[in-house]
Formats: sequence, C-alpha cells, structure tokens
Amino acid sequence: MPHVTADDGAQIFYKDWGADGTPVVLSHGWPLNADAWDSAALFLAEHGHRTVAHDRRGHGRSSQTWHGNDMDTYADDLACLLDALDLREVTLVGHSTGGGEVVHYLGRHGSDRVSRAVLVSAVPPLMLRTDDNPEGLPVDVFDQIRAGERADRSQLYRDLADGPFFGHNRRQDVAQGLRDAFWLQSMACGHRAAFECIAAFSATDFRPDLAGIDVPTLVVHGDDDQIVPLAVGGGRSAQLVEGAVLTVYEGSGHALPDTDRDRLHADLLAFIDS
Repeated sequence: MPHVTADDGAQIFYKDWGADGTPVVLSHGWPLNADAWDSAALFLAEHGHRTVAHDRRGHGRSSQTWHGNDMDTYADDLACLLDALDLREVTLVGHSTGGGEVVHYLGRHGSDRVSRAVLVSAVPPLMLRTDDNPEGLPVDVFDQIRAGERADRSQLYRDLADGPFFGHNRRQDVAQGLRDAFWLQSMACGHRAAFECIAAFSATDFRPDLAGIDVPTLVVHGDDDQIVPLAVGGGRSAQLVEGAVLTVYEGSGHALPDTDRDRLHADLLAFIDS
C-alpha cells in the first residue's frame, strides 16, 4: 500500500487516483478514513483531476501513533503528503475534522502549493464554547462523546451512524449500507487516536488560520447539521475568510459527501474548474 513518511516516522496511507490533471486532496472526518471520500474521488478523477485521499494518522491504514493526535501534527502530516508527492496548484477539500486539517495546514504552511480550499460541514472556526466564543457548543457535548468512546466505542459509532451523523433520526432514507460503512471505518480507527481527536476537532481555535487564508474558498454546509451546526461552523467560517463563498444545503445534515453526493460533486467540480 502507498504511504508517505511523516516527520516522526509515522506512515501515512494515501490513495492516488487519476494520473493527470489538476490535483485535489481530500481530508476526511472523524473517526473515518480515506474511504469516506471514495465516491467524490472517483467522480473527480473521472473528470480530469488527480485525486489524492489519505488516512489521517491513527485512522484506517496509517500508523497508530501514541503521540501526535492533534491538529498541529495532522496539518504537518498533510504537508508531508503534498511535499512527498510534489503536488502544486492543489485544491484542498476537507469534510468535518478534515476541514480543520485543511485550515490549519494553510495557517501553518501557507498556500504556496494551494490554489483553492473547500470546507464541507467543517469544524472551524471553534466548536467549543468559551468566554470569547459564546456561539460554541458546551463542553458537556464533547465529554459525552469521550465517555462513549471509553465505555463502548462500537456502540457509540452505531449510535452516531443511526442518528445525527447522517440525520437518520430525522430522515429515514439513509441506506443501511452507508451507516454500516461509517461503523466499519470508525472501528478501524485506533482507540487512542479516536479519543484524542475529539479534543483536536472541538477545542482547536481555527480563527487565526481562517483570517489568514488567501486563496479562493468555498464553504458548504447543511442547515440541519446536528454535528457541526451551521451557526457554529460554516456560517461563521465564511465570515472570517475574505471573499469566501457560502453555499447552504437546505434541509441537509452533516454527511454531505454521502447524503448529498451528486450536488456536492457538481459544486466541487464547478469550483475547482472555475
């Protein structure tokens, strides 16, 4: 399997589809892996783009390191991937936690290799409620996820899949196969990595990163997102990135790459080719 080696020796697995064309790099959500982007990766590769999707460290087929399960390291691992493959004029696309990875990469490493950014149901600017972030979610929300991860992570992932991740608690048209795929990918994530990533996606303050983004940015968010509410995530991120375009999917939840794949594919392609 193809891997790149991170600065601390961790092996980061990646898929590389479509030999030619402008590159697109896809960053997945918690606690999934690159397979979550398969549908979009296939679509973009078939439409002329080299499409790369990696497993975040601790997730899927990448090394399950004890340390480094934090947003700084995730961003640096993404930098290693872009450097190792010598990707340029890249469109970075991040879903959920992957959106934080994309934003923090730009904050730490700049946009020399990047031409565009897309944030899909993404966790920035800051999910956790703090004194200077009263719009965020209370820490109890994330403590409950941590408690579920420790007590019975298999059931936690089943509950997320059957409930708020796909919005299946509000709509009954989410296929069993999609929910099973979420559970299977989640169980392939390392226990420590999954636990520590909860703090990484909820408590990392991406506001300085967003303010420094200097490439065209598309923000896509559902207005019925139960994981990262629009008012907490995409709605505020779009205000912090100069010139960002906000596209709201009415009635849609968090798992847009699955539940709204055709619309998202079309929006991604139009933005990347613009």
